[in-house]
Amino acid sequence: MQQKSKLYLQALKYSIPHLGKCMQKQHVSHCNFADHYYNRIKLKKYHLTKCLQNKPRISELARNIPSRNFSCKEFLPIKQENKKSLSENMDAFEKVRTKLETQPQEEYEIINAEIKHGGFVYYQEGCCLVRSKDEEADNDNYEVLFNLEELKLEQPFIDCIRVAPDEKYVAAKIRTEDSEASTCVVVKLSDQPVMEASFPNVSSFEWVKDEEDEDVLFYTFQRNLRCHDVYRATFGDNRRNERFYTEKDPSFFVFLYLTKDSRFLTMNIMNKTTSEVWLIDGMSPWDPPVLIQKRIHGVLYYVEHRDDELYILTNVGEPTEFKLMRTAADTPAIMNWDLFFTMKRNTKVVDLDMFKDHCVLFLKHSNLLYVNVIGLADDSVRSLKLPPWACGFIMDTNSDPKNCPFQLCSPIRPPKYYTYKFSEGKLFEETGHEDPITKTSRVLRIEAKSKDGKLVPMTIFHKTDSEDLQKKPLLVHVYGAYGMDLKMNFRPERRVLVDDGWILAYCHVRGGGELGLQWHADGRLTKKLNGLADLEACIKTLHGQGFSQPSLTTLTAFSAGGVLVGALCNSNPELLRAVTLEAPFLDVLNTMMDTTLPLTLEELEEWGNPSSDEKHKNYIKRYCPYQNIKPKHYPSIHITAYENDERVPLKGIVNYTEKLKEAIVEHAKDTGEGYQAPNIILDIQPGGNHVIEDSHKKITAQIKFLYEELGLDSTSVFENLKKYLKF
Repeated sequence: MQQKSKLYLQALKYSIPHLGKCMQKQHVSHCNFADHYYNRIKLKKYHLTKCLQNKPRISELARNIPSRNFSCKEFLPIKQENKKSLSENMDAFEKVRTKLETQPQEEYEIINAEIKHGGFVYYQEGCCLVRSKDEEADNDNYEVLFNLEELKLEQPFIDCIRVAPDEKYVAAKIRTEDSEASTCVVVKLSDQPVMEASFPNVSSFEWVKDEEDEDVLFYTFQRNLRCHDVYRATFGDNRRNERFYTEKDPSFFVFLYLTKDSRFLTMNIMNKTTSEVWLIDGMSPWDPPVLIQKRIHGVLYYVEHRDDELYILTNVGEPTEFKLMRTAADTPAIMNWDLFFTMKRNTKVVDLDMFKDHCVLFLKHSNLLYVNVIGLADDSVRSLKLPPWACGFIMDTNSDPKNCPFQLCSPIRPPKYYTYKFSEGKLFEETGHEDPITKTSRVLRIEAKSKDGKLVPMTIFHKTDSEDLQKKPLLVHVYGAYGMDLKMNFRPERRVLVDDGWILAYCHVRGGGELGLQWHADGRLTKKLNGLADLEACIKTLHGQGFSQPSLTTLTAFSAGGVLVGALCNSNPELLRAVTLEAPFLDVLNTMMDTTLPLTLEELEEWGNPSSDEKHKNYIKRYCPYQNIKPKHYPSIHITAYENDERVPLKGIVNYTEKLKEAIVEHAKDTGEGYQAPNIILDIQPGGNHVIEDSHKKITAQIKFLYEELGLDSTSVFENLKKYLKF
């Protein structure tokens, strides 16, 4: 269920937990994550050229790709005469995999997408799509299949690769760091590989083979961040390209996912609270698809397949958290679903992987990570508690039926490999050099009591030998939206901050997904203020327990996390000294009132509909950062925005910044001489991406800002950062 998990992950963004390997991009319309390409850390002594990202998580997957005009001449739609027609209504998830290999040294090189098929490994080398024999993958002995420079893009990289079943074709999705636009190229594999076709704005894509051994490519087309159309194409002498499904409801999106055994291609139609799945026979793709269960409002489900049975991860029934059910593949309707496995309360399903005789669940319970191995022959369950330093999973592309490999990571520690061996019933840890951060730092898990009594988990990192933590600088992280977990993947800049004496605190507030679906439900719509109360309680608890003080406290967030940060700056600015924001969502009311924006309709179930519901409108007015700016003292704020960001419109960020500056000037006049006004910096970067996580310019600008605001010497931190990043 590797791929499917990813699928699930994608859904997460839509208020669902994520399942796995696909780290889809956050689909937040006005506030999106930015992880959708799967990378790996190569076992070589290189510098980190692309910082680690959790690429396709199920929650962030489907719609991050605006358009760029590339076309394949003569590859025009051709009506198919002799094939069976498809029925209406289908949806799907993008399957994305994260492949990260770690090394013991402190220098890392992140490699873009790669995939193994047959005896070859397909990957990017320089500006080329290449393949090499599996055993020669690290020996620079490879065959060039396609030169990315033919697309005339600036610094293109491969985001995703899929190989046709018989290796006649390979398809690759290509994009750039400064844009969400992507193009899918199809290369015919022969003695002289040639590009057979290219398609613009492709989100998810998968290969299947029909009864006549013809390769068929299914793909979803994304327009204005909306993914509603599914196409299928064939190549060679019988080439065609035709649309066979369009989703009519603008609040839903479509994503494709191939079950791990390749038996079915699933078309998943979903929004943040509801899903519908259709099955396309992986051996007879021209047959009409089969509906598993018609969409029911509030019911989410994701599907894997094994031995003529469907395994369904769903929130149907009480409690409305995810549970695993199963049914025969020929009787897929909901009335035939049998309960197979339930999760403990406050458990988040991160991923699911299916094997011949086992099902592996990757879970987060009470802010700790677990792996549950379910024996499908005897229904046995083995629960493994993972090391307390671990904060996140990285799923490995895996075709070995005997082992389940994965990686664990944290914000300050690069990924480390683990493998569960089914034959021995044991979890094996990668051996070798132990990262020194394990001895020089501590990870703590504490809880803050929110004003309604709810306990809010936090994860804290600091140096082991730090003395008088009350005098140390503190960087607080928060997100709290879309049912997505706060990102806790390895970031080199976070590690160097801890090495330099900083305390890092990650606040898992309501609205996120850390404690399951209900945790998200308790922080969306007319409960969004719960997340603000949680954030305030977390920072006060940190100060109360001796972690830093307001004059040394900073806060950071990106995208939708900007809502809570902006709201806290309005309600309790005295808790903070400085704030950094990236592509922040700050004008909730005006954005949600504008239905012409690409993702407004998809976001209604997260923020509400202020255009038609007065209750929603008045509630948003209570917390919207832009609406609540008043003449008062604010912390210093550094905002990074992107010129052509389609998810968080630049106009809203500019308006917020101007209004904030005016309020500060007015407050300064009322306060009189001697008042030291905060610094408000708006850094507008070129490009159309939503968040550029690995931008060295952004990283250095934010760190420089924080050190200057707190009056700290940044010399050593930049020297240490050079160990990880090339400048």
